[in-house]
Amino acid sequence: MRRAERADKIGRTLDELYPAPPIPLDHTDPYTLLVAVMLSAQTTDKKVNEVTPALFRLAATPGVMAEQPVEAILACIRQLGLAPTKAKNLKKLSAQLAQRHGGIVPADMDALEALPGVGHKTASVVMAQAFGVPAFPVDTHIHRCAARWQLSNGTTVEKTEADLKKVFPEDTWNRRHLQIIFFGREYCPARGHDLSTCQICGWAATKKRMAAEARR
Repeated sequence: MRRAERADKIGRTLDELYPAPPIPLDHTDPYTLLVAVMLSAQTTDKKVNEVTPALFRLAATPGVMAEQPVEAILACIRQLGLAPTKAKNLKKLSAQLAQRHGGIVPADMDALEALPGVGHKTASVVMAQAFGVPAFPVDTHIHRCAARWQLSNGTTVEKTEADLKKVFPEDTWNRRHLQIIFFGREYCPARGHDLSTCQICGWAATKKRMAAEARR
């Protein structure tokens, strides 16, 4: 089966399982989504959703957040990985939004990536989920599944992103990346997973990969 045909069949399965995948990070607007995504690095979405209510009670706009002491921000997010660095970046990010963008999150990839603590993946999520611009953010779940399903042999998330954009239609990107994340969490974990019984890996993965992962 060619890669494009495999992607089409995978897409149909994902659409059946997750016809309207929700955004897993709680937010109310582009700014709170940007903050939540930035905070999610090396931390679970569940943990981020546990700490952001207190953070957004403290400050829910760039201008107010920029006025907060780093210590106050850190107190709200201390449970997260890399919390000290994230607190400093959040204050700087908010100040730049207030000063350079009028307190508005820009719907522009380059402008987003120029913000402190905002990488390509974070910017892509915001572009896709806040502004509806087609993007294909790649996290560890997507990177893992794309390799198992023979959709990408990339050793970096950048290569995986480029490969997935080639095999999935652009108008599916924004839901497809969420669907693969949910599938990876629910059905296709990194360890202790029997690929041969998985409803996608069972036919999309090679026998060689099935055998290799069975030995892990």
